[in-house]
Amino acid sequence: MAPKRDRAWATSAAAPKNPGPIYGILGRLARAQVERPWRFVLACLLLSSVATLLASRLQLRTRFEQLLPEARPSVVELARLEEQVRTGSHIFVVVEGGARDQQRAFGDELVAELRVGAPPWLVACDDGAHEARAFLAPRAGMFAKLADLERLRDDVEARWDFEIAKATDTNLDDDEPPPALTWTDVRRRFGLPEAEQFPDGYYQAHDGRALIVKVDTTVASGDLSAAQHAIDYVRERAEALRHTPKHAQLELAYAGDLVTGLSEYSAAVQDLLHVGALGLGLLVLVSFFFFLRLRALLALGTALSVGLSWTFGIAQLTIGHLNIASGFLVSIVAGNGINFGIIYVARVYEEMRRGQPLVAAIESSIRLTRRATLAAALAATAAYASLGISEFRAFRHFALIGGVGMLACWLAMFMMLPSVLLIVERARPLRSLTNRFGRETLPSSGQHYGAPLASITALAPRLLTLSGVAIAAVGVLSLLHYVRSDPMEYNMRRMQNDLGESGDMYRASKIAAEIMGAKLDGAMILLADRPDQVPLIKQALQARWDAAPQHFKPFEAVHAAFDFVPPQQAEKLPLLQQIRARVSSARRRGLVSEQDFAKLEPFLPPAELATWTIADLPPSMARPFEDKAGIVGRLVLIEPTAGQSDSDVKYLMRWADSFRELPLANGEVVHGSGRAVIFADILSTVLHDIPRTVAFSLAMTLGAVLLTFRRSARSILVIAALAVGLGFVALAVSLLDIKINFFNFVALPISFGIGVDYAVNFVLRYEQEPHAGALNALRKTGGAILLCSLTTMLGYLALLGSVNQAIRSLGLLAALGEIGCLVAATLVLPSYLYWRELSDTRRAATSAASDAPI
Repeated sequence: MAPKRDRAWATSAAAPKNPGPIYGILGRLARAQVERPWRFVLACLLLSSVATLLASRLQLRTRFEQLLPEARPSVVELARLEEQVRTGSHIFVVVEGGARDQQRAFGDELVAELRVGAPPWLVACDDGAHEARAFLAPRAGMFAKLADLERLRDDVEARWDFEIAKATDTNLDDDEPPPALTWTDVRRRFGLPEAEQFPDGYYQAHDGRALIVKVDTTVASGDLSAAQHAIDYVRERAEALRHTPKHAQLELAYAGDLVTGLSEYSAAVQDLLHVGALGLGLLVLVSFFFFLRLRALLALGTALSVGLSWTFGIAQLTIGHLNIASGFLVSIVAGNGINFGIIYVARVYEEMRRGQPLVAAIESSIRLTRRATLAAALAATAAYASLGISEFRAFRHFALIGGVGMLACWLAMFMMLPSVLLIVERARPLRSLTNRFGRETLPSSGQHYGAPLASITALAPRLLTLSGVAIAAVGVLSLLHYVRSDPMEYNMRRMQNDLGESGDMYRASKIAAEIMGAKLDGAMILLADRPDQVPLIKQALQARWDAAPQHFKPFEAVHAAFDFVPPQQAEKLPLLQQIRARVSSARRRGLVSEQDFAKLEPFLPPAELATWTIADLPPSMARPFEDKAGIVGRLVLIEPTAGQSDSDVKYLMRWADSFRELPLANGEVVHGSGRAVIFADILSTVLHDIPRTVAFSLAMTLGAVLLTFRRSARSILVIAALAVGLGFVALAVSLLDIKINFFNFVALPISFGIGVDYAVNFVLRYEQEPHAGALNALRKTGGAILLCSLTTMLGYLALLGSVNQAIRSLGLLAALGEIGCLVAATLVLPSYLYWRELSDTRRAATSAASDAPI
């Protein structure tokens, strides 16, 4: 048996003249695998079972603050906010259809139904600002300035005196009479808006098309089971009420951050499963069409499954969860990781076609492919690892899982694939076919896919070489213009999920936003250490608002509980009582119309009205400003600028910068956090990390290439091919105007390590048989390289099936990187080598002719 193996190795195309220790180790490993294949298979499957059990415990975390370092000030402050502030959430029941009064009747009944036996998580439910309106309306005049009230009192008295003198015919002067007392005048003096948001108190559109029932809960945004329970609780009672005959004309929809968060999480989970299944399915399909052997597919699939299980088992031990970026690595790692097995299996079948028996082909293929596949694995690992230098935790997790995945898939291929292939091939050996020359040969599998590439290369090697270099040069120039034009994506809507089946929820969310307004629900929270800091905070924020240009105001308004407790109440109250007394007397005398008095009366203080403090505020007004300790007054709410969208990252950053760090007049510093600051920090982190991550990835990739070729001239060929491929990518990105976001950015550094794989494999194969020429190397290995690129590309293209636009952009950008590097490795690089071979041949012929005797 041993001599047979030695002969097989001796006949190999790349038999080493002086085998070193590595070859000895690989030889012993190969012999052990073919002599005891089941032991290796069972050992790998046992480890895979443990890893799969670990991987099944991975959770998906979709909160964006979990993508930043825990020590980041914004993350630390957010944790403090969540610890001390009631971070509840809302459910909006959107009532549509029917008449205005029908909607209100339904809202009143639903509120009463939800309040009866309300569960502990239900804080409050309302269909209008009734409580706040009842409290604020008779106190409206107390919020006017004392001087304005004094002038109003004097004007009322003057008008009263004028009307009395006129009625008794004792008005002796001919001066212009004092202005008449009207509702419009009083409203202006009190500082009331011309149009109320909720004129009748109900959360209802002015045209009556919809009414909102708002349910406040204590459910945290990440508590999925509690969120589902709360939504089901509200939905069951609302739907039961709607199905009564008197409410049959109404339609219900549901919105709010609790509904949106749960929907987006479910969409993310479904998206991961869909994209993963699509990617794996495409890999299976294309691998089958390449090898046309189910046994090869079974062997590759088994080894890949083992590699993936090891990858995500290690991810569970080291990280413990997936985030919204790393969750898609199943498809990406599978597309990259299967390449090592493809190269190996293709070489096994090639060796068998050359006449080697199965065992010898399996053994020699381990030696023949280990250098190229290990170099590719190291380059890919280096590319992923380069993301680890980023502060962005999403990138670091991506780096760890991707890097481990490359090594795990390579290890699984060498530890398991030979044994599995041996078992399945022995179970059903390949049958030889008789070709047209009467020789028996094995089926060619996918090797013939390299022939078209060789034919194209042979047609015009110089043109292909120069065209590739020219396009790459143009790509570099276009990249410079692209970078100067600011390639970052600033529209958050282009990084969100498509509406899809959630379209009705987003429609309901839009209606709720139109009715409720941004106001306090869309505001960012700033937590003061003490209530006495709040006036200083408002003063500092007002200074920043004043300093901002007119069209670039960072926020609309600042709200605090103290806003509901006006100053100088003791001085204002007597003035308002005098005004009310005079207005009431004027009404009795017919000096104020009944229509104006009906509008005025709700805003005039009753006789029993007294001064008040924060402690007297009704619960619905105090609740937004109350912390978990029950203290009302430490929270400051910063309302976004009207007409600005937090989907605009440029505005989001202005908003965040206005309150993320706030020095106070007394020397203290208050920090802010929240959605705006977190997103702004994510973008700033990505902007900071792009140059150094790309540079580090390129350096790591070049280091892997130099290590593989030991700084020989072959390394120059590989690096040149990589440069050409990336030039193609730069040109495509510029022409398509692809914007960079904090998801698709990872495609840039990993394109180096993944893309260099194809040039490495081709050059190493060319190096094994240098006298056979570039076209021969391309015919024999071009098909396998093409399949490797196709599987990787399909892993990326599967991301185009994602519902998330940012993930789709990642798939597109990475696929472009694959196409560019594939063209460079299978057309431009072979064309250059073939062109050089032709030139060498012509020079040799010319030299021979000149040396020939005349």
